[in-house]
Amino acid sequence: MKIAVVGTGYVGLVSGACFAEFGVDVVCVDTDTAKIKRLQQGEIPIYEPGLDDLVAKQTKAGRLCFTTDLGEAMVDADAVFIAVGTPTRKVDGHADLTYVHDAARDIAKHIRGYVVVVNKSTVPVGTARAVAKTITEARPDADFDVVSNPEFLREGSAINDFMRPDRVVIGADSARAAEVMKNLYRPLFLNETPMSFMSPESAEITKYAANAFLATKITFINEIANLCEAAGGDVQHVAKAIGLDGRIGSKFLHAGPGYGGSCFPKDTLAFTQIGRAYNTPQRIVEAVVDINADRQQSMAYKIVTACGGSVKNLKIGILGIAFKPNTDDVREAPSLVIIPLLQQFGAHISAHDPIARTQAEKELKNIDWQDDPYAVAKGADALVIITEWNEYRALDLDRLADIMKTRRLIDLRNIYKPAEVEQAGFDYVSIGRAAVMASKKQTLKKVS
Repeated sequence: MKIAVVGTGYVGLVSGACFAEFGVDVVCVDTDTAKIKRLQQGEIPIYEPGLDDLVAKQTKAGRLCFTTDLGEAMVDADAVFIAVGTPTRKVDGHADLTYVHDAARDIAKHIRGYVVVVNKSTVPVGTARAVAKTITEARPDADFDVVSNPEFLREGSAINDFMRPDRVVIGADSARAAEVMKNLYRPLFLNETPMSFMSPESAEITKYAANAFLATKITFINEIANLCEAAGGDVQHVAKAIGLDGRIGSKFLHAGPGYGGSCFPKDTLAFTQIGRAYNTPQRIVEAVVDINADRQQSMAYKIVTACGGSVKNLKIGILGIAFKPNTDDVREAPSLVIIPLLQQFGAHISAHDPIARTQAEKELKNIDWQDDPYAVAKGADALVIITEWNEYRALDLDRLADIMKTRRLIDLRNIYKPAEVEQAGFDYVSIGRAAVMASKKQTLKKVS
């Protein structure tokens, strides 16, 4: 089989490389000439563990190539995937489908026989019908079907998620189109991967509903963390106990500074707008969006409080800028809210991130970037962990104690045990753990 993939961003590049691994001939297409040239030279424009090796392997095997010529890519293609961006429209919060419809019009020009047009991008309900209309208006004679095939890839583990997914969701009205999709995903039948066939509308809603539910779990446990801090509980104990309930599950019950990234913020906001458009307000998700925005801001105030009520002229060391480990993605990352607020309060920021510095430098200004965590900590009045990179999980506390101006560790990911940190002489602040809060109150009392 042969497919074309329009868009060489995160979803398009990962999907194209993985389909090639399945034995499919894949041509990835992009209008960005510079990006295509880099890909042809073996340079990967995004960071995803294992992706560079997979792309190199499939390029060498001749199953994966890159071009700016969509017409060339679509020759003899069984399917063409639309994997372009759907950013949030700033004016109203809806997903911007400009790139999707531009791709659909370009695809229409090159349809020469039957082809399945697959929406891989995250799009609002009704987009498959709208794309079909766009293609038909451009080419009334075109022989095609439009299918919704949402992605469920986690940054940092995307290849495994594609190769060993929990499920594959295919929204297709046509039996002919469904058969093409079955053949494309046939290698997954060996793993007995569930294949959920449904209408395009159901598939489009499924994508948003899944992300909204996961974002809700994160927000829920963050709310419980607030209660634990106020009432004397430990959110990690609570999360473990409720996660043992099979109806709830343990995943996404990790308290922290709020969710970020390329999916959850954009998709939850878009989902609220979809609900309003259909006069079915998604009130739970609306609350999740608002709470998460407040959560990220409140983390800056938490740091200020931990520093005795003011960070003016203090050196604050930041460990981790990416919204999660194993990615260079800083989109909607909590750090992009926390750091500017600290700077507004007068703090001087020193920072480190193993991968995301290049992307972070485009978003953050006046940062003293360092090459390792200990350089960040040297002379710092406080050290703040925002992203739980493995490099930060076993820091030498004695070494930190020797080089920091003030032994103050603020752990927004709860990766350390309070007793161990406090035994090393640190004022330790984490999320939703009452013992730590008591220690903090004692420290603040001494400061006053």
